[in-house]
Amino acid sequence: MSDDPATQPGRRHGIQRTVRGFGPALLLTVLGALVPGSAFLATGRRRLGAVVVVVGQVLLGAVAYLATTGLRDVIQVAVDSSALRWVVGGIIALAVAWLLVVLIGYALLLPRRTRGWQHVVGAVVVLALCAGVVVPAAWAVRIANAQAELLDNVFADRDSATVTDSGDDAHPFGDQDEVNFLLLGGDGGEGRDGVRTDTVIVANVQTDTGETTLFSLPRNLQELPFPEDSPLAEVYPDGFDAGSESESLLNAVYRNGPAWYPDVLGPTDDPGADFLKLGVGEALGLEIDYFVLVNLDGFSRLVDALGGIDVNVNYYVPIGGEPSLGILPDDYIEPGPEQHMDGARALDFARGRFGLTDYQRMDRQRCVISEIVEAADPMTLLSRFQQLAATTQDIVSTDVPQSRLDDLVDLAFEVKDAEIRSVVFDDTVIDPAYPDYDRIRALVQQALGNSPAAPSSAAPSTSAAPSTDAAPSTGDEPSGSAEPSGSATPAAVDPVAEVTDACAYDPAQAAAARAEGEPPTRNG
Repeated sequence: MSDDPATQPGRRHGIQRTVRGFGPALLLTVLGALVPGSAFLATGRRRLGAVVVVVGQVLLGAVAYLATTGLRDVIQVAVDSSALRWVVGGIIALAVAWLLVVLIGYALLLPRRTRGWQHVVGAVVVLALCAGVVVPAAWAVRIANAQAELLDNVFADRDSATVTDSGDDAHPFGDQDEVNFLLLGGDGGEGRDGVRTDTVIVANVQTDTGETTLFSLPRNLQELPFPEDSPLAEVYPDGFDAGSESESLLNAVYRNGPAWYPDVLGPTDDPGADFLKLGVGEALGLEIDYFVLVNLDGFSRLVDALGGIDVNVNYYVPIGGEPSLGILPDDYIEPGPEQHMDGARALDFARGRFGLTDYQRMDRQRCVISEIVEAADPMTLLSRFQQLAATTQDIVSTDVPQSRLDDLVDLAFEVKDAEIRSVVFDDTVIDPAYPDYDRIRALVQQALGNSPAAPSSAAPSTSAAPSTDAAPSTGDEPSGSAEPSGSATPAAVDPVAEVTDACAYDPAQAAAARAEGEPPTRNG
C-alpha cells in the first residue's frame, strides 16, 4: 500500500485524523509539548515522530549531563563570550523548533469537526504552551547576553604594564607552579578624594594542587619597596614616599603613585594597580600575575542585588564618626545574631572604626565577604543575575585576560577542594611603620613550605600569633590606625593557620557589650 498521505483512507489534505474527540486531541497536544514528537506518533507520522522524540531525549540527556557531571563544561562556556553568543543562537533555534512542533502537532490532532468554543479553548491552551516555551527561552537568552556583556566589559583585555602572557598556553598557566592574584578593595566614592585601597590581599594558588595561601597586608604599611629593575625603583629608591606619612601608606599608593608619575610605567589602563602589583610583589617576594579591584562605592548595591545578607554582631559597631577629629558616630549597630542587613547597613558594618581597631574591622569585612558568598546561591544568582551582572560591571576591574578564563575555571575547581590558609601581617608579626621586608619575604616562603622558619624581629605584639581570619580593612581615614600595642617581641612562630570561621555569634561577648551599654553618639 502506498505511503502517500493523500492516498490513505481517512486522510484529507495530507492530514491523518486518527484522534477521536476534542478532549483527547487537547491532551495529546499538551503531551506533545512536554514530549516533543509524541503528537506526530499519535497521528501516524511514525518516522517524523521517532526522529523528534529521539532528538528531544538526546537534548534532555545533554541537559542532565551538564547539570551534573558536566558542570565544568558549563562554566567554561559561561566564561567565553563568543561561545555564549552561539548558545544564544542555539536557544533561539531550539525555541523556534519547539514552537513549530507544538503548533503542527495541534493542527494534526485537531478533529475536522470542531465547534467555535473548542477553537477558543484550543487556542488558549496552545498559546499557554507556546508561552511555556518562549518565556524560559527569553530568560535564558537574557542571562547569556548579560553574561557575555559582563565578560566583555570586566575582562576587556586592557593595556597593562605588568601582564605579558597571551593566555594561549596549551596547559593552564603554562609551566607555572603557582599563580598570584592581588585582591584589592578600593574605598572610592562620592565625597572621597580618589580611590584608597584599604584591602590588600595576595592569593597564592598552587597550580598542581589548588592549595591557596592568603597574605594580608595592613593598609598603614610604609616604605613599600619596588623591584630593582623597575622604573619605580629609580623614583622611589627608599620605598614609596608621597611627601607625608599619611599619603605614603600602602592604601595611598594606588592614588598617589600615578598622580606623581603618570607615565613612568608606559602604556597602561590602570597604573595604580600596576604600582601595587610591583610593590606588593617585591614586599612579599612574589611575582604578582593579575589583580582584581572591587570598588566599595558600589558594594552596597551588590548586597542589595543579592537581597541582603545575615551577619552576626558581637559588639557595638559605629556608624560614621571621625576618630582623628573626635567626631562621634551617628549611631551604632547593636550586638545580635543573624542580623539581616541591606547594602547600606552592611557597608556601615564593614567600615565602622570609631573606638575600635583596624584589625577588628578586618574581621568584620571578612565576615561580610563570607556572607556575600553564602548569599550567592545558584537560585539567587539565576533569579537576580541581570541586576548582579550590571552591578559587577560597575564595581569590578581586573587585568585578567579573557583568554585566561578557561584556565581559571580549571584552577577554581582545584581550589574548591583544596586547603586554604591565611597569613595576616598585623602588628603581632611586623611593625607597619618600620617593616622588615626581609622577614616578611622569609615568612612568605615559610608559609609556602620553601624555607625554614623566619627569624623573629622586634615588632610590637600583644599576642603570640596573628589573627588568621582577617581581610584588610576598608577604612575611610587616610592616616595610620590607632591600634593599641604592647612591647613584647614575638617568638619565631609559624604565622600560618587554617582559615576558620571567626564570624560566629558569641553570646558571652555580645552580653558583655550590652551590659556596658551603647557608647555615646554625636546626638548624645
